[in-house]
Amino acid sequence: MALLFLQCPPGSSLSSRPLLPRSFLLQMFPDSGLTIVNSSANPGLLRPSLVYGKSRETPHTLSLPLSLTLAPHFYPGVWIPKHSSTSTMSKKTHRSRVVAVVLVVLTVSVIAAIATMVIFFKIQTADMNPTSRPTISPSTTPAPPVTRLPRSVIPDRYKIFLHLQFYTRTPEFENTTNENQTERFTGNSTLFFKSVQRSSAIYLHSSNLTVFDSVVRNVDTGEVVESRVEYNHEWSEFLQVSLGQALEVDGNYSLSLKFEGWMAFLNGMFLSIYEERDSETLRFLVVTHMQPTDARKVFPCLDEPDLKAVFQLNVIHRRDSSVLGNAEIFDSSIIDDEWKITQFYPTPRMSTYLLALAVSEFTPTPSLHDRVQINTFARPEVTAAGHALFAANMTGKILQFFEEMLGINYPQKKLDQIAVLYLDPEIAAMENWGLITYLEEVLLYEEGVSSLLDKETITEMIAHELAHQWFGNLVTMKWWNELWLNEGFATYMTYKAVDQVEPHFKTEETAMARHLQAAFSQDVLASSHPLIPPPEKVQTNSEIKDMFDDTTYTKGAMILRMLVDIVEERVFNKGIRSYLLDFSYRNSETRDLWNHIQKAVNEDGGHTRVAEVMESWTTQTGYPVITINTSNGEVSQKHFLLNHSSESSLWWTVPIRVMSKSSGPSMVWLDTDSTVKKEELISKNEDWVLANVNWTGYYRVNYDPGNWQSLLTQLETEPQKIPIMNRGQLIDDVFNLARAKLVNVTLALNFTRFLRKETAFLPWELAIKNLKYYVHMFDRSEVYGPLQAYLRRQVSDLYHFFKNYTDIAAVPQDHTSQHNQVLAINLGCSSGLPECVSMARTMFSEWMNNTDYSIHPNLRSEIYCHGVAAGGVAEWEFAWRMFENSIDISEKEHLKEALSCTKKIPSLNRYLQYTLDPEKIRLADVASIISFVVRNVAGQAPAWDFVRANWDYVENEVSAGLLESITSRFSTQFELEQMQQFFVENNMQHSVDAQKCIEEVQVNIQWVHEHRDILHRWFLHEAAA
Repeated sequence: MALLFLQCPPGSSLSSRPLLPRSFLLQMFPDSGLTIVNSSANPGLLRPSLVYGKSRETPHTLSLPLSLTLAPHFYPGVWIPKHSSTSTMSKKTHRSRVVAVVLVVLTVSVIAAIATMVIFFKIQTADMNPTSRPTISPSTTPAPPVTRLPRSVIPDRYKIFLHLQFYTRTPEFENTTNENQTERFTGNSTLFFKSVQRSSAIYLHSSNLTVFDSVVRNVDTGEVVESRVEYNHEWSEFLQVSLGQALEVDGNYSLSLKFEGWMAFLNGMFLSIYEERDSETLRFLVVTHMQPTDARKVFPCLDEPDLKAVFQLNVIHRRDSSVLGNAEIFDSSIIDDEWKITQFYPTPRMSTYLLALAVSEFTPTPSLHDRVQINTFARPEVTAAGHALFAANMTGKILQFFEEMLGINYPQKKLDQIAVLYLDPEIAAMENWGLITYLEEVLLYEEGVSSLLDKETITEMIAHELAHQWFGNLVTMKWWNELWLNEGFATYMTYKAVDQVEPHFKTEETAMARHLQAAFSQDVLASSHPLIPPPEKVQTNSEIKDMFDDTTYTKGAMILRMLVDIVEERVFNKGIRSYLLDFSYRNSETRDLWNHIQKAVNEDGGHTRVAEVMESWTTQTGYPVITINTSNGEVSQKHFLLNHSSESSLWWTVPIRVMSKSSGPSMVWLDTDSTVKKEELISKNEDWVLANVNWTGYYRVNYDPGNWQSLLTQLETEPQKIPIMNRGQLIDDVFNLARAKLVNVTLALNFTRFLRKETAFLPWELAIKNLKYYVHMFDRSEVYGPLQAYLRRQVSDLYHFFKNYTDIAAVPQDHTSQHNQVLAINLGCSSGLPECVSMARTMFSEWMNNTDYSIHPNLRSEIYCHGVAAGGVAEWEFAWRMFENSIDISEKEHLKEALSCTKKIPSLNRYLQYTLDPEKIRLADVASIISFVVRNVAGQAPAWDFVRANWDYVENEVSAGLLESITSRFSTQFELEQMQQFFVENNMQHSVDAQKCIEEVQVNIQWVHEHRDILHRWFLHEAAA
């Protein structure tokens, strides 16, 4: 047994030396077998001079001076001296030379002795046939992993120490702003695990870390197992710890490792920056984002979702900062004048990707909850101004709703949220258990600056992340191919929570329809993927990240909504409560969910075979179009694809909720790929028939021409007879059926005529989204002029419906009416409605002349955009100055988009060039700015040229969605070939994203070729009517 003494070096004052907690030193060496002998009068505190050795009589002393600093290359908590005088150094140098000479003599003697022994051994054994050295059978060791870890060890818990050396404030002394110094971190971790397979190697994940000094110990016996750290390949993210003897089955072991690394860019652990509002001083903080596969960049671990464990985190950080983690703080102790250590209670059992910490000077805003301590952290000046109050108010309400709905209390005593300026460009928040991270713009609300509509976004974002505390954190999908169990559920539960805490938002009418259309638009391509791909198709990091798309989030939510309509909400809720209870702190598969809902269905006396019904919706790509002939009740289905040349034999088990003009809703089933007849689908007395009532089914519906005409007549005479969700659905279905050439394109356009008298938001929103495709396809052709004239005529009444509000920069009380007012301004000004353009130009001019001029926050985005669009260089320059000088996140977002609205190509090129300068445009905004410019017909070509010319720079800042938005307007063979060449030059031609873009452009080319003349004639006729 080794001993660890702590004593003062000769001549130093005991009282002047900093005290260290006994628990701190014990945890620094979790598996060293050291005993600490206290020389302090206080049994709980120790003074830092380290002595180690075999016994108290023969110690090896590390004599430390009074001035101390942490040694970044060793265990956090081990100290190295700062030399304080020349004389001391001289004496030490003399002593060192003597020691060096002695060591050289001893080394030579040892080498000579070993050589003599080897020669003697060879002579003695020359005539013998000795038994070979025992070896461990290769069959006991799993093969080195290629994509997945072997299941030879099962983790129990991690004990992690991290030493973060960054400064929260720019240091005032030399050499401390060096990037290498501030972004470097060191640490040690101990993994406690059970061996379930006899093995002579342990495999872990490690990425961009230097890992060394492994110690493997049999916890049951205390025996140390010989080990060494190895890497399979330089590019591999797998770390191998080779063992001198095999691990025993059912044995309990610990693996301790030291490591050092560098903070990454917006993943793993990274440095974030903000500027103090008053002093313009830079401040720094550290945040983590581990999902999906970046925990391995922070510490060596078993970084797969089903390898859950408990995490006990300890962080050494500078004294002017505070640390947040997943769990509550156990203790925080001062080490010296510069450092302190914060220790956390163990987390619940969870996946590695949920581990989180944040080190900052942020301050909290509390929420009301009868059991959980909830705090929302933000920059101190933001907290003081009350910008986190709305989020804090919503958080307590939503958490309580989920606890009551799901029948399971949130399992921790605290819940922190933190608003930061930078996260991965493709995400807005992350559901880390007990420490949720958000972008500032989706969490903070500033009265008088933020739009009232921002409250809806904030509430939805909080609801989504809180839903994950149950769906994803408490119960986690077994592997990433079933990510929808996390994200689909969280998206669906968002609607339920928001409708409860803010019913006037009418979330089903706004967000649900938006998400449904997003799912449809991605799932219609042949290059889409099933909701649950085979696990072998989701193995690499890039394949895992590709799962975070609209199919996973929104299709997942939509099929849950469809299932609720089938089995009824009370039965569904009973099933998911049972599912959550059964799999708490564990991992699940989709079949587990179906089993629990099936049990609830059976107990309720129902007959739905849940797994059988839902299998086709989860394991197949795409969705069907249901074709109904209301004259004879015939109904059939086929895979709906925009590319009509694609062939598919897929079919689904389809629930069809149907109503007619004279009868209420009822359910019929289509569970075959053949044509069948259903009595409920026959039109009686020339009534119209409406399928997919309230748009609960994940499919499209086509009718015979007579029924289409009857529905159209109803919309033009008494639209309220048709549910509002279906007024939107009819528009969305008929436009997409026209794109797939299943109905005539003029039929789709005829369904926009009734909008002249429509004031509800949903039908307008879906019509504009579909007509936007026509705008993008023809905004550089002769079709564009008549198309714009038709849009001006259609939107005129809606614009004037809100004109009395708009002209005085006011908004209506109703929430969905506020959405529709913004839509009316957007469509009116972009189509060239004279009174709209004049209004935007006048208000923007008033603002230029007087920056105190008040424009309602709801309207600023549209007024700024169309004011810049209607103006020239002076308006753009003014907007740029306001953007540069603004300190309000919401205001900067409005201006960031407005700058892309100009029709002046030199200004657009200048704006794009600014994205190459991080001093002007932060890296996190590069993708969104390019995306905004692409939306502008004048900016599409400059943006495409810019991206190609600067791909090396923007590649890491743009998302796959941005490339798709750029190329989605392409509709010529030249553009297709240019795009394909770009993909080849950048070795992207085989990627999923490239294939989506290519397929979409091919569909565009064919559709434009076939419909240009028809549409030109239709718009000319309607514009002249």
